[in-house]
Amino acid sequence: MALTDIQIKRAKPQDKPYTMNDGQGLSLLINPDGSKGWRFRFRFAGKARLMSFGSYDLVSLAEAREKRDPARKPAAHGREPVEERKAQKLAQQLSTENSFEAICREWHTNKADRWTVAYREEIIKTFEQDVFPFIGKRSISEIKPLELLEVLRRIEKRGALEKTRNVRPRCGEGYRDAIKT
Repeated sequence: MALTDIQIKRAKPQDKPYTMNDGQGLSLLINPDGSKGWRFRFRFAGKARLMSFGSYDLVSLAEAREKRDPARKPAAHGREPVEERKAQKLAQQLSTENSFEAICREWHTNKADRWTVAYREEIIKTFEQDVFPFIGKRSISEIKPLELLEVLRRIEKRGALEKTRNVRPRCGEGYRDAIKT
């Protein structure tokens, strides 16, 4: 029988941890200290496995069901859901670390000791105002030349032609630094 929010809220802690099943492998573990956590049980390579979806305080019943459905598909096709989730988290982390903004800031830090303070501040201010808001959060490998050209055209439309001439090679240096590291 499927769980309801009312049943979950009424569930009281007992001397030992116990579970309330929602169906299709999803259950709620209730600990003696009163904490409630979502668990997804599945079989992989003939062994029973367990995957956590977070605590009930942070993940609602509907959200837990939404997380359960994508987790069931890999297991049904012979793939390990836990490993797939780890791979997704790693890919997201690498994407964040390899964002255009992160790489340009690293390039800026590496070069900063060679520049005057005013020039250093001008470079980072230009990137923060004109480049990062548009392509800063994206992975450097995803940014296409036309997207960078669009950023340069926005600066050019403002009439800041000198800034346009300076931003393009600085972006290129950021890319070259990314290749080196």
